[in-house]
Amino acid sequence: MPIRCDYLVIGSGVAGLSLALEVARSADVVVVTKRDTDESATAYAQGGIAAVLDPADSFEQHVRDTLEAGRGLSHRDVVEMVVRDGPERVRDLIALGADFSRVGAGDRNSDLDLTREGGHSARRVVHAADVTGREVQRAMHAAVSDNPRIRVLDQHMAVDLIDLGRHGGERRVGGAYVLDHTTGTVHTIVSRATVLATGGAGKVYLYTSNPDVATGDGVAMAYRAGAEVANMEFFQFHPTCPFHPPPKSCLISDALRGEGGVLRLQDGRAFMERHHERRDLAPRDVVARAIDFELKRSGDDYVLLDMSARSPDYLRQRFPNIHAECLRFGIDLTREGIPVVPAAHYMCGGVVVDADGRTTVPGLWAVGETTCSGLHGANRLASNSLLEGLVYGRRAALSVMRDAPDASTVDPPDWDVGEAAPSDEAVIVSHNWEELRRCMWNYVGVVRSSKRLARAERRIALLKEEIREYYWKHLVTLDLLELRNIADLAELIVRCARFREETRGLHYTLDFPDADDGRFHGDTVVSRGTDPFLRPIDRHFASRSVQERLTSSGQSST
Repeated sequence: MPIRCDYLVIGSGVAGLSLALEVARSADVVVVTKRDTDESATAYAQGGIAAVLDPADSFEQHVRDTLEAGRGLSHRDVVEMVVRDGPERVRDLIALGADFSRVGAGDRNSDLDLTREGGHSARRVVHAADVTGREVQRAMHAAVSDNPRIRVLDQHMAVDLIDLGRHGGERRVGGAYVLDHTTGTVHTIVSRATVLATGGAGKVYLYTSNPDVATGDGVAMAYRAGAEVANMEFFQFHPTCPFHPPPKSCLISDALRGEGGVLRLQDGRAFMERHHERRDLAPRDVVARAIDFELKRSGDDYVLLDMSARSPDYLRQRFPNIHAECLRFGIDLTREGIPVVPAAHYMCGGVVVDADGRTTVPGLWAVGETTCSGLHGANRLASNSLLEGLVYGRRAALSVMRDAPDASTVDPPDWDVGEAAPSDEAVIVSHNWEELRRCMWNYVGVVRSSKRLARAERRIALLKEEIREYYWKHLVTLDLLELRNIADLAELIVRCARFREETRGLHYTLDFPDADDGRFHGDTVVSRGTDPFLRPIDRHFASRSVQERLTSSGQSST
């Protein structure tokens, strides 16, 4: 018998839990999470939440900074909506119990301690020391645990979405097949509405700041279900991840540069003034490319992030977690520069959604890093990610409660293993996993070329065929499902990157070094069975549903 619920939320980061807490006021919710509830990219966010809370700041300034970072592809009305909703969402978190840093240390009635990060023209980043994500996740997890209407299935991974139209009902997503990877059982979960909140896909690259769960599951499932996906060529590389150990679930926050950090070559020379007028406060894409350029020019393995402009006491107090992590690897940031390199960090593209989180497939919503909402454009502004998750989590919740169809009477069939057998060649999975990620790192990284992208496309096609053959012969496992998903993500990234024959934001290609507003001022959109096409930026995006936009632009949902 299937598991039934009103709403199924796949993912347990800030966006998914924001939505779950809102809809659970009046309905039953199942939250599916691959590991534990608190294991998500949210928990690893160091910097903070960008919101206009200082009287000296303004919505207009925050909008302008976001648009500048987005390199002409952010949707202005979406940016304005998210920025204006931001302060209220931060207050919601405080009411939920989140304890942010205050000007008066230990005094919860004093003003919030607002910091500044790269790309921002004002101090507007709310933070909890340098472990903001961990504090946000803690507060939300506590609220979810106390809510009897929310059922959390941890150690579960969604395999694929269920299209009820294939089983005698109307064509819409009506739940998902979900693997309990502690037992190997695949459950059928049927819901009125399904929400993808699976976060990013940093694990598609060899080196990443993301946790191990970031394998692009939501985008891959939505793509296989026929949803539109957009702007996958814009993958943000965090410029300052620690060189020792190799980047994995760890980064050095932009807030260090916001608080006086200076990037230097190993001989001590500062270099950012040669690359951008804001020097070390330049947007992330500029800083990542500058470091990549300097490393290729010098032959060095890393550059140094120098915090000597700040006192040791200040650094230990303001960045306790980063200080402690650096000490674990023999680096004292109060006395020496931190060796840093770029690493894959944030997926600016994703599943196409409107201002309420609706996708192009009926019954399916998506929120957070899984989506292409129009906020980030060609490059995300620092600390706008938690903000987007909070704003869209609530907006999608209101949409789901208002627009989700009635419960279906259709019972999709249980998962059929057919003739699949347990694998005796797991080495194939691990080998393909390593080869795929190394291919993406070498050919589809910070700097690209047409030749590199063509090589990547050919190799990924071969790997996908091997993975597809293996998938249908063997019982599904967590590792196999993740490999299948990152292969789909790799293909989407390369297809979108080959289509965009220009340099813009995070997509930097040697063969087309300039931006081309005449040909490419729009979103790169792709769906299953179609070639990528360009959809011009729609200034009224936020006020119209996905279906209305598709109709007016001559496209149709697949």
